[in-house]
Amino acid sequence: MLSATGLTWPVRAAMRLRGFGISDRPADFGYSLEEHADAVAAVLEAAGVNGAEVVGHSMGGAVAIVLAHRRPDLVARLVLAEANLDPNPPAGADSSRIARYGEREFVEGGGFAAVLERVGPIWGATMRLADPVALYRTATRLARGTEPTMRTMLLAMDIPRIFLVGELSPDVDGRTELVAAGVDVETVPDAGHNMMFDNPGAFAAVIAGAGSAAVSSAA
Repeated sequence: MLSATGLTWPVRAAMRLRGFGISDRPADFGYSLEEHADAVAAVLEAAGVNGAEVVGHSMGGAVAIVLAHRRPDLVARLVLAEANLDPNPPAGADSSRIARYGEREFVEGGGFAAVLERVGPIWGATMRLADPVALYRTATRLARGTEPTMRTMLLAMDIPRIFLVGELSPDVDGRTELVAAGVDVETVPDAGHNMMFDNPGAFAAVIAGAGSAAVSSAA
């Protein structure tokens, strides 16, 4: 999921990527990270927003990185909640599990139902709203990654960047390198990967506190 706040025009919006939630789900859309990023860029442009603060969780965080890389004029600050940074994620990651299926097997052969059962009721409550084709194509392209990688894009940026890690999650790989590149790595207490469900108040407070620190250091 992505949210964006315009700095030059007062607008705040939560955006479901194409194929997810109640958004449109065209069958001829490729659902790559680049295509998702371009679709978000089109929404921001249509709303007259540039210099946005973009918050992205998990795969949405990967899309946010690609958006900021491809359209730096549109993004002034990134907040990434356990965003995917590298291709070929661990075998236990949702995208890797989904990518083991063929598309037809996932969509029509029980793969989607199996994944919903495995992720449990909280994550499944939102995942079940996704179009199976969109979910499959997005997951496989997320596992494949981008060129350059999302991590490489993130390290090269000079805008304020905040990476959130749930206290109950494994630490982000390459923390030292991220911090050295100016990425503010923050911990959300009493939360795992789904931090906005696990501890929404702390999630919001960490974003607000990190944002204040980023503004102060840039001033």
